[in-house]
Amino acid sequence: MVIHLSVSRHRTLMNIFDKAPVVDKDAFVAPSASIIGDVQVGRGSSIWYGCVLRGDVNSISVGSGTNIQDNSLVHVAKSNLSGKVLPTIIGDNVTVGHSAVLHGCTVEDEAFVGMGATLLDGVVVEKHGMVAGGALVRQNTRIPAGEVWGGNPAKFLRKLTEEEVAFITQSATNYSNLAQVHAAENAKPFDEIEFEKVLRKKFARRDEEYDSMLGVVRETPPELILPDNVLPGKAPKDLQK
Repeated sequence: MVIHLSVSRHRTLMNIFDKAPVVDKDAFVAPSASIIGDVQVGRGSSIWYGCVLRGDVNSISVGSGTNIQDNSLVHVAKSNLSGKVLPTIIGDNVTVGHSAVLHGCTVEDEAFVGMGATLLDGVVVEKHGMVAGGALVRQNTRIPAGEVWGGNPAKFLRKLTEEEVAFITQSATNYSNLAQVHAAENAKPFDEIEFEKVLRKKFARRDEEYDSMLGVVRETPPELILPDNVLPGKAPKDLQK
């Protein structure tokens, strides 16, 4: 019997020209993400499943504690019509929602880009600025601090509330915490994964009434308990600095 095993040629980190990605050791990059060329990813940031960060004709910079969620695309422009170079710069503690597109733009610290939003060349989202899900932000638009913009094309909707500003910060913290769980899970060897499958089957949770009728008290093994640090406000102190 002949067994054929297919081997994926996908490379999470890939050089292009003479440029290589630089990813902090405390950042999480999902195995199915692609970080290509002149890209820097800061401490505690997370690049989620299916994301592409392509720094080929210009550079991409991602700060600390930032999350770029599943299937998002970050690209650059060599220059605009006037010759201004257009890298993509994403600051600290930024949240970029699922399937967003960021192209040759700047997103400042603690800003929020909603799911499916598109930011075109020259866009600047100031600190605590928010782009609503599905919005199309046209070239060279500047979104001031503390404002929500949405629509196609994106326009000013209203000011952010204090609660929404706090939510932006908390969102970044939550994703930093969750990324640690995914990083640990992706790093597990095959034997450990198989062992945990056996544990889960053995300690599968039954209805509490069923257990009480049998006089059974079940305790969940430590290996199967979700760490506290995935809860809001539980980020390790060294990542909160």
